[in-house]
Amino acid sequence: QVQLVESGGGLVQAGGSLRLSCAASGRTFRAYAMGWFRQAPGKEREFVAAIRQNGINTYYADSVKGRFTISRDNAKNTVSLQMNSLKPDDTAAYFCNYLRPAEDYYNPQAFDSWGQGTQVTVSS
Repeated sequence: QVQLVESGGGLVQAGGSLRLSCAASGRTFRAYAMGWFRQAPGKEREFVAAIRQNGINTYYADSVKGRFTISRDNAKNTVSLQMNSLKPDDTAAYFCNYLRPAEDYYNPQAFDSWGQGTQVTVSS
C-alpha cells in the first residue's frame, strides 16, 4: 500500500523560506523518480519539481526555477523541497508522489495515490 506523508508546511512572509519533506513507502523508492506538485484553491494541481532516481538530475517548473531545490535520500525513502524567496503566488497545498517512468520529467505524470499534502501560505 502506497503511503505518502508530507510535512513542513506553514505560514511564512514573502521572501522567507520553508523546507518540505515527504516520507514515501509502498514502492521501491530508489526505483522511481519523485516529484512535488501543488494545488491552490480553485486551481488544477500543477507540477513543481522532479528528481530522478540517481538524485542528480532535477527538473523545475519555470515559476520556481532558481528559488526551489528538490533533493532525495534513497536510504531514508524521503524527498525534500527547499523553498526560498517565497512569494504569495506559492501559496498552495504541496504534495509529493512517485512518478511514472518517462524519457524526461519536464511534465511528469504521477501515480494515482496521493497523500494529504502540506499547506504552504505566503503572506505579502
